Amino acid sequence: MKFISKWPRLILFMILLFSVHTGWAEKAAEENTEATDKTEKSVPENLKSPRATMETFLHAMNDIKRGASDRIEVAISTLDLSEINPLVQRERGEDLAWMLLEVLDRTQIIDIKKIPQHSEGPRYLFKRYNNGEVAISRSGNGRWLFESNTIRNLPAIMDEVAATERVTGDSDQASYVPWHIRFRQQVPQSLKQSTFLLQNWQWIGLLLTILAGVVVDKLVTLLLKTGVRRWRNSSRHDEFKEISEEILRPLGLMAMAIIWWGSINLMGLPENVMLVLLLAVKFLASISGVWAAYRLVDLVSAYLHKQAELSENKLDDALVPLIPRTLKVFVTVIGFVFIADNLNVDISSLLAGLGLGGLAFALAAKDMVQNLFGSVTVLMDRTFSVGDWIVVDDVEGTVERIGFRSTRVRTFYNSVVTVPNSKFITATVDNMGERRYRRLSCKLSLTYDTPPDRIEAFCEGVRELVRQHPYMRKDYYHVYLNEFAGSSLDVLLYVFWETPEWNTELRERHRFMLDILRLAQRLEVEFAFPTQTLYMKKGDEAATSAAEMDQQQAFELGQSYAKSIVAETTGTGVKPPPVVFPPTS
Repeated sequence: MKFISKWPRLILFMILLFSVHTGWAEKAAEENTEATDKTEKSVPENLKSPRATMETFLHAMNDIKRGASDRIEVAISTLDLSEINPLVQRERGEDLAWMLLEVLDRTQIIDIKKIPQHSEGPRYLFKRYNNGEVAISRSGNGRWLFESNTIRNLPAIMDEVAATERVTGDSDQASYVPWHIRFRQQVPQSLKQSTFLLQNWQWIGLLLTILAGVVVDKLVTLLLKTGVRRWRNSSRHDEFKEISEEILRPLGLMAMAIIWWGSINLMGLPENVMLVLLLAVKFLASISGVWAAYRLVDLVSAYLHKQAELSENKLDDALVPLIPRTLKVFVTVIGFVFIADNLNVDISSLLAGLGLGGLAFALAAKDMVQNLFGSVTVLMDRTFSVGDWIVVDDVEGTVERIGFRSTRVRTFYNSVVTVPNSKFITATVDNMGERRYRRLSCKLSLTYDTPPDRIEAFCEGVRELVRQHPYMRKDYYHVYLNEFAGSSLDVLLYVFWETPEWNTELRERHRFMLDILRLAQRLEVEFAFPTQTLYMKKGDEAATSAAEMDQQQAFELGQSYAKSIVAETTGTGVKPPPVVFPPTS
């Protein structure tokens, strides 16, 4: 009874299991159906059947004969190139398309209507030859393509039918076939024998190609060296005369690489050999191109330096060193993309990785970014220029170069200090080179026994020196008796020079000071130096001194002398006007 009572549960479990299994099966069938529908939808209409593929190939090749060279991509799309390395698929695909057309034209007249039109079914065999067969089959992605076996055997099949007359078209049709394909058909059978890796005629072709490339390299290099030498000798600028004759040497290498590149594509080499040689030649062409661009940037740099020297603007002195570096960075980036493109390297994933790692890179390169913004700040705000005398924190000297990351300052003891540009964002920069006037503020100490009239004459004489010296500022200067010092009468000298640079300032300061000494000698005015005078008196002399006047008499005597002095000098009740400097002529 217990066993019988379990039957309903067992039956219920079987029903549930069958339902789940049925659901999974239906779901799997639906997914397979969706995948099949998706594959069918992704297949182009011109590759959905053997007939469509053959029509697409023939129409594309006929359009090429009419001048539509871009249709070669359509013809290549009908070939199964899965066994050919992606690095040489484009070059090999074009040659194989012409080889296939030659085989078809020399085999039989193609009746499109007799070619099956089914999207699913057996492969379509066009013709079987001694060296292989031409067939169209359905590939894994649903497209009907000329089989990979056909593609592999095409060179041998073409050699087999080379002596056969064309069954379609006329003799003029041969003129549309690339000349290296026609040359291959005309090669004697003895040269088509393979002794080691390549056929004999291909070894001969490689030898001639290498020889032609070397000869072209030597000729181009010689012509460029001769041109650079003549241009350098005829130039009147010293910067151009220092340019090396070998500056355009990379162009010769580029010409040699181009000769090799074109010739290798024309010899129909096996895939493995072509892959190695073509990669090497592409790399040589790319490197020589980037190298040549670098040399051209050096020529542009020399020209810009000369133009900057001819102009009076100091901004270009700072920008000129940055332009060649910017161009070289640009050439490097473009060269990297160019090399990657020639080697068929997919750089999209690399660029995506750089985008994802940009934040981490920016955080790691924070100081570099700050330095870059610092250089931009210096150039935009014109904080200083090349050749300016600057003082920033504890660094003082002349600016030699403004770079992306740092600025080089030549100190006055001839060392070079490299200052990060980020420092100029917040630091206080004293640009001594931007001074319009250069000041001298000092005291001229005269002896206490100098008469007042001599002091007046001396001060006015110094003022006249200021007015007569050509570099001195005429609209603002001060020469006055300013202080009774401990051992001298101090005359304030406060003057300015309007000189373009420090050397001229030193020379004019030297001339001015010497003229002050000459003036003092002629006026018999002596300069004081720190002294002390000690007076010693006897006691009886102090006792027998003259009787002192009372306070009132002393006041009256001082007032009378002061009034007479003012009346003699300025004038009683006269208020002199403010100091006004005459306009400069």
